[in-house]
Amino acid sequence: MIYALLIEPFVDFAFMRRALVACFALSLGCGPMGVMLMLRRMSLVGDAMSHAVLPGAAVGFLVAGLSLWAMGLGGLVAGLAVALLAGLVTRTTALKEDASFAGFYLISLALGVILVSTRGSNVDLLHVLFGTILAVDPWSLITVAAIATLTLGILALIYRPLVVEAFDPSYLRAVGGGGGRWHILFLVLVVLNLVAAFQALGTLMAVGLMMLPALAARFLARAVWSMAAAAMAVGALSGWLGLLVSYHYDLPSGPAIILVAGICYVSAMVFGPVDGVLRRLLPRRHLAA
Repeated sequence: MIYALLIEPFVDFAFMRRALVACFALSLGCGPMGVMLMLRRMSLVGDAMSHAVLPGAAVGFLVAGLSLWAMGLGGLVAGLAVALLAGLVTRTTALKEDASFAGFYLISLALGVILVSTRGSNVDLLHVLFGTILAVDPWSLITVAAIATLTLGILALIYRPLVVEAFDPSYLRAVGGGGGRWHILFLVLVVLNLVAAFQALGTLMAVGLMMLPALAARFLARAVWSMAAAAMAVGALSGWLGLLVSYHYDLPSGPAIILVAGICYVSAMVFGPVDGVLRRLLPRRHLAA
C-alpha cells in the first residue's frame, strides 16, 4: 500500500522520474537563493523577477514554439535586462529598488501575455504561465541541473561577502568589499534559477519553489547555512509530495507542488522550533534556553 502510494508512480513512469529529478535539482539551486532573498528583504523582488522573464520567453515561443531551450534563453535575456534596468533606475533616480522592479514587472507581465496571445492559444498561454514539469525532457533536465551546480559553486565562492552585505552593506562598502559587484552577481544567479524553474513551473509558479521553502526554513534553523540546507530539504519534499498529489488526484503538477510547499511553510510557522507560533505561545521553564 505504501509502496503503491509513494514510490510506484516513479518506478513505472519515466516522465515522473524526470519531473522528480527536476524538482530535486531546482531545490538545490532555488533554496539557498530564496534564503538570501529573504535575508536581504527582497522576497517580493524575486516574484517580480519571475515575471520579468515572460517577454523573453514569449519571444522564444514566437520563434520556436513550445521549445524549452528557446523560451529559456529568451527568458534569461529578458530577466537580466530587467535586473540591469531596475538597478540603473535605482542608482540614477530617487526610486527605491523594490519600486523599480515592480514597475518593470507589470510592464513585462502585460507584454509577455500579449505576445503569447497573438500567436498561440489559451493552452499555450497556460503552459507558459504555469509550466509543464511532467514534459521536462532530458536536455532540459541537464540545463536545470547545470544551473543548480553553477549556483552552488558560485555561492560557495561568494558566501561571506554575500552574507555580510545582507546584514551590513555599509560595513562591506567601508572595507572596500565591492558590495555592488556582489549584488549584481547575486541578481544574475536569481535570474538563472528563475529561468530554470520557469521551464518546469511557468512564470507564475517559478518563484514559489524559491521563496516558500526559504520562508519555512526561517522557522526551522537559525544559521544561514542551516536555513539554506533546510530550504533545500523542504523544496525536495514539496516536489516529491506535490507530484504524488498531482498523480493520484489528477491535478496540475506545478500548482500542486507549490501548494504542498505552502503547507510546509504554514506548518513550520506554527510548529517550527525557531520562533514558531506554538513555541512563542507555550510557556518555557524558568531559565530554559
